[in-house]
Amino acid sequence: MPEPKKPLSLPLLTAVVIGSMLASGMFTLPASFARATGPLGLLIAWIIAAVGMLMLALVFQSLAQRRPDLNAGVFAYAKAGFGPYPGFLSALGYWAGICLLNVTYFVLIKATLGGIFPGFGDGNTVQAVAVSSLILWTVHAVILRGVKEAAVINAVVTAAKIIPIAMAAVILGIGFQREVFVGNFWGGGLYEWRDVPGQVRSAMLITVYAFIGIEGASVFSRYAKRREDVGRATLLGLASVASLFFLVTLLSYGVLLRPDLAALRQPSLAGVLETVVGRWGAWMIGVGIIVSVAGAFLARSLLAAEVVWSASRAETMPAGFARENAKRVPAAALWLSSACVQGFLILTLFAEEAYTLSFKLTSAMLLVPYLLVAGFALKLAWRGETYGDAPAARRRELSQAGLATAFAAFLIWAAGLNYLLGAALIYAAGSILFILARREQARPAFTTREAVLFLVIVAFAAAAIYAFAIGAIRS
Repeated sequence: MPEPKKPLSLPLLTAVVIGSMLASGMFTLPASFARATGPLGLLIAWIIAAVGMLMLALVFQSLAQRRPDLNAGVFAYAKAGFGPYPGFLSALGYWAGICLLNVTYFVLIKATLGGIFPGFGDGNTVQAVAVSSLILWTVHAVILRGVKEAAVINAVVTAAKIIPIAMAAVILGIGFQREVFVGNFWGGGLYEWRDVPGQVRSAMLITVYAFIGIEGASVFSRYAKRREDVGRATLLGLASVASLFFLVTLLSYGVLLRPDLAALRQPSLAGVLETVVGRWGAWMIGVGIIVSVAGAFLARSLLAAEVVWSASRAETMPAGFARENAKRVPAAALWLSSACVQGFLILTLFAEEAYTLSFKLTSAMLLVPYLLVAGFALKLAWRGETYGDAPAARRRELSQAGLATAFAAFLIWAAGLNYLLGAALIYAAGSILFILARREQARPAFTTREAVLFLVIVAFAAAAIYAFAIGAIRS
């Protein structure tokens, strides 16, 4: 099969990263963080997240250079490092997480329009689902026309959605009140310094959600004009988005007291701006959300389809998902992803607090792929397999991979048992695809170690079902 064309330059790859990360999270973070912590806890959480994500970004950069033979990074690195079934779990977790994330985008769009058009309610009406479905299949059709065309559209949309966010940061700076910020600093009310560690833990899963998409350039490495651009795009995207996130979330604590900030309806950034400049600020954010989320949905749909295609090509998922159309778009994988999102959209008609549930479950699903990528880099660095006679480089990349692995493990702990059980349920059910793929190849489903891992996942999934049945976990 001929090599795919290399249509993605550094600016387009960077736009994929920024477009993937700069999505609904920016518009919902003020209230989400206010429900978890005050400015001090926020600062600590952001520092931990920024350092951890920087280490993860450096890991992606290093692996892109050290292992150019591995494309679609998140899945390929896990398989190369730990075997077929862990590689499948990485692909499945990433794909399912992206599908859930796309659902959060639509829930947010519906909730935003619900504040303007009563027929959309809180985003849980038939009209709202119908409009979301129309957007879903329109984007599906755009992607089928070609990856480069979709990436160019994503770049244009990314540039367009930065404008309202930058304006929001300026408005929040103008409306910033020092006494309000000081009153919120420890968390507001009767909170003291001893409460901060618990607040930080509660905030960590939110920071993961904010940074999802950092791996965008790595997933599309097979389309990069130059391999070294993959790492550069990752670092540029992280620096750009982290700066905006930090400004918007921290400045919001200087506009409203924490209880009032936490009580805002999502998208909460609209309510904060309305407090400063009036109704037009909320309208500006509403428009920004629709543009931003549409662009992010486009980028994430590309990512999800690419991972399923790569896993199928690597004989880790059923072979049918490797089918491409005439434009070399992974069409079968795209149809699977769009159908999955459509199913989740219908379920939002019956879910309580659909946005919060979906974004936290999204974060929990993506933690395992991140951990496996960092673990693979740590394994390479520990063995010194790719460093030759450069001990200084080995020590540096060993520390980077070690910190990235520790950060991912810490986030899994911070996620909490409920969301980990929910993730296990998806992993257990999705493992059917791996078993089908192995049968296609006339191979045993699992090795001994993989069978033990599968049984552990099934046990956690059974615990999740029991917890749902007795009401310990609610949708």
